[in-house]
Amino acid sequence: MQKDGRMQQQYHNTFSIDNVILGFDSGELKVLLIERAEETFIGQMALPGNLVREDENLDSGAARILFELTGLEESHLEQLYTFGDVNRHPLGRVITVAYYSLIRIQDFNLIPRSSFARKASWVKVSEIPSLAFDHNLIVNKALKRIRGKLRYKPIGFDLLPEKFTLRQLQELYESILQIPIDTRNFRKKIITYDFLVACGEKQQQVSHRAAKLYHFDKKRYQELEQQGFNFDL
Repeated sequence: MQKDGRMQQQYHNTFSIDNVILGFDSGELKVLLIERAEETFIGQMALPGNLVREDENLDSGAARILFELTGLEESHLEQLYTFGDVNRHPLGRVITVAYYSLIRIQDFNLIPRSSFARKASWVKVSEIPSLAFDHNLIVNKALKRIRGKLRYKPIGFDLLPEKFTLRQLQELYESILQIPIDTRNFRKKIITYDFLVACGEKQQQVSHRAAKLYHFDKKRYQELEQQGFNFDL
């Protein structure tokens, strides 16, 4: 099948991987997308994804694909779901295993290393366009998983800088859960948790009143969890 001067490959029972990488910046939850440089859906935005090689397992394939298409080296990818709709790929049967991860945007530079991606960029979850394949469905599945997990696991701290304000923490929860949160009750509850530690510092170079900075003591949280502590926000 010839199109745009390129020979399109026909797929038959092929496996691929798609990565949903989420970050938080300027009060907004964002997802990492690439602009495809290959058929099909050339020029359209998509999740960082590609076919799995015959000589690699799924986890190493997910890490390789993410690195090649975005430049990110992320070791905490977690399997999300398997998408196997018969018609999800226009060239044949392609089953995809989706992975997801929460990262601090500030810790990474986006440098695609494969010609498969024209560019990689962070896009606000509230402004996600129509994506290639069934990638909108995959993103929605990841958001649903994270919204549920956020209520009983402190995964939100993976998205924040090491030092953050209570306002930033509240904005994170409001952005992910898509609901307003009562500031007084939120702060009263979160302050009582023994794993949220005041840094003894305040924000620098801000136009408003500088707020106190805190950090998440992961080791202390793990100790509390072993003692039967239940995280609940």
